[in-house]
Amino acid sequence: MVTSVLAAICAIVWIYLLCWRGRYWMNPVTDSAAPPQPVVWPSVAVVVPARDEVAVIGESVGSLVRQDYPGPLGIVVVDDDSSDGTAGVAREAAAQRPDRNMMVISSGGPAPGWTGKLWAMNQGIAAAERAFRPDYLLLTDADIAHAPDTVGWLVRQASAGGYALTSLMAQLRCTSLAERSHVPAFIYFFQMLYPFAWVSDAKARTAAAAGGCMLVRADALAAAGGIDGMRNSLIDDCALGRTMKAVGPIWLGLTKRSVSIRPYDTFADVERMISRSAYAQLRYSPLLLVGTLAGLALAFLAPPLLAIFAEGWPRYLGLAAYLAMAVSMLPTLRFYRLSPLWGLALPVVAAVYGAYTFNSAYRHVRRRGGQWKGRIDVNAPSLR
Repeated sequence: MVTSVLAAICAIVWIYLLCWRGRYWMNPVTDSAAPPQPVVWPSVAVVVPARDEVAVIGESVGSLVRQDYPGPLGIVVVDDDSSDGTAGVAREAAAQRPDRNMMVISSGGPAPGWTGKLWAMNQGIAAAERAFRPDYLLLTDADIAHAPDTVGWLVRQASAGGYALTSLMAQLRCTSLAERSHVPAFIYFFQMLYPFAWVSDAKARTAAAAGGCMLVRADALAAAGGIDGMRNSLIDDCALGRTMKAVGPIWLGLTKRSVSIRPYDTFADVERMISRSAYAQLRYSPLLLVGTLAGLALAFLAPPLLAIFAEGWPRYLGLAAYLAMAVSMLPTLRFYRLSPLWGLALPVVAAVYGAYTFNSAYRHVRRRGGQWKGRIDVNAPSLR
């Protein structure tokens, strides 16, 4: 009886996920078409917070100064108390295009009540507004390299749709074994939580953004009160998505135009990246933690176990749910040019992600949550 009920629930879960969850799994590259060109190209200021990013900042800044954007473009790199020469490398990269308006400023360390990255971002936005008076702000990370037409495409999309926030999910590096086993699942789970179709639907409550590439309309950000209201958030991109959707429509898509150049060569590297904010995603709620782990077990572990150990029609339902799971992963695997066989490993990867989430909660209890580049964000809610 228990097995039959479990099999039926698994089947219902996967019918819902495949058919009524915003078709998250279909995973199109949504920035392929070129939106119409605006009549007048607005001014854009790029803000790049950077903490100890000497290995990647040169390539990132180089990609920004090489943008072929036809309108006014300024760049602000915020050196967030780096100890490795990040600021110097950023200036060297900017020297490739001395005609570009670029400045490097220091964040001066987080103010009380702010997490480090958001304080650096806040300082960069203030400097950009003073120096460039931009119509749009492009908030990006120091480990993202952009194709030369990225800013232009974002502005076209934002202007055509009247979006307060236009965001692209950068293509993550997927070279090492740790990356190949974790990165597609990361994208898959993110889209399951925040179906892009729902994010971009003005009538839907779902809101999110991808922190590596976020174009914000400056007047809409001011109307929302700036980023002051999210000052202690560890997941700044989704917090910004919620803030901006309250004042206007937003849009989120998948891209190969912007790529992450940060390597995650070992499983420990990936674990630290995910565990840093996984419990924050659950709003530091033990109840949501238990529910999430139970949901992962029901949706991803139960189907293969039923297919192996159950008998009769519960076995066939379990097998059908397992195959549906693997098939739903195919578009993401195709995007990263990986073998379809990785889809069969999704239950194992889901279990690993569950362990990372539990570890994130454990670190929170030990007051070690939110650690990044040697800094523990004591202003994050998880550490209060």
